[in-house]
Amino acid sequence: MREIVILGSTGSIGVQALEVIAANPEIFKVVALAAGGGNIPTLIAQAEKFGVKVIGVSQGGAQARELAQGIEVIDGPMAATEIASIPCDIVLNGITGSIGLGPTLAALAVGNKVALANKESLVAGGDLVSAFGLDRIIPVDSEHSALYQCFMAGSRGEVKRAILTASGGAFRDKQDLSSVTLAEALAHPTWSMGPVVTINSATLVNKGLEIIEAHYLFNLPYEQIDAVIHPQSVIHSMVEFVDGATIAQLSPPNMKGPIAYAMGTPHRTARATSAVDWTQPHSWTFAPIDESRFPAINLARHCGKLGGGLPAVFNAANEVAVASFMSGEIPFTSIIEVVAGTAAKLEALSGSIMRDLVDVSAIEEDARQVARSLVLEKR
Repeated sequence: MREIVILGSTGSIGVQALEVIAANPEIFKVVALAAGGGNIPTLIAQAEKFGVKVIGVSQGGAQARELAQGIEVIDGPMAATEIASIPCDIVLNGITGSIGLGPTLAALAVGNKVALANKESLVAGGDLVSAFGLDRIIPVDSEHSALYQCFMAGSRGEVKRAILTASGGAFRDKQDLSSVTLAEALAHPTWSMGPVVTINSATLVNKGLEIIEAHYLFNLPYEQIDAVIHPQSVIHSMVEFVDGATIAQLSPPNMKGPIAYAMGTPHRTARATSAVDWTQPHSWTFAPIDESRFPAINLARHCGKLGGGLPAVFNAANEVAVASFMSGEIPFTSIIEVVAGTAAKLEALSGSIMRDLVDVSAIEEDARQVARSLVLEKR
């Protein structure tokens, strides 16, 4: 029986993880849950269904205690970090945003393995996370889960490059992005995700973040990490080896497969998700990314190569820009302009050494302030 702690249990990743667990009760046991607090009734219902005795909420503690019967409630901004510190087999970190870094570090500090769906942990605090070693981090992002599995086909010295696939988001076939609406940006053609991740997919910032994440996860130089457009989202990533062979991992566009693999590795979990139906015809296509329309890839690579605090700047500025687009303050095309402008103004932070969470938070706050000022200029 594998004991699981889930952070972000009411979000998309958390809900799907619980569905996998419900289908495999003989394999997994949920020992604690944490959520932001925006949907406390759902959190309580989850705890009751899975017999969880401890939950954490960053806000709404009073409501949680009122609804909870026989369940310990940990509340406040450090709730997820405290929950992540509970000894278990796997902490699934499905929190969105850089606030997920603290819980990741807390889980690793007590010896827990981390099934990581919070890419910002590595983008904002890659050096801090890497200091614990990479053997206790199992990626949940479908692209990195695919790479994790494909790397098993050869030795690390035989790898020529890793190739991340990108759906292309809502605007892969749209040439003029100057007047797109929020509703259009949220209409992802293949994946069902939260609004921030969906918009990041539309700008391809998501793929830029994943390139930085792959650099840290697999200790690969940026020159060995590429990305291509694959609209069908069936092949999740590929690894090319020095002999010309390319190994790909594929499955229908569903996060349950990567989630189940991360929670159950090194074993595969039955009843995780459906497989490709080989009785039906399939056609899968690939295309290079148009970097003139989607400059986020090169910007992320630039920030990653310079390193230091610049990846954290890239991520924090994007969080501000996306929020500003969603509130109607800036147009879609200004998202990456704000991120690029912030990175340019704070490029000196590439020499920063990340010693702890305080350093990361300080750099992120600098980036947010600069990004907000750029947003105001564009209003």
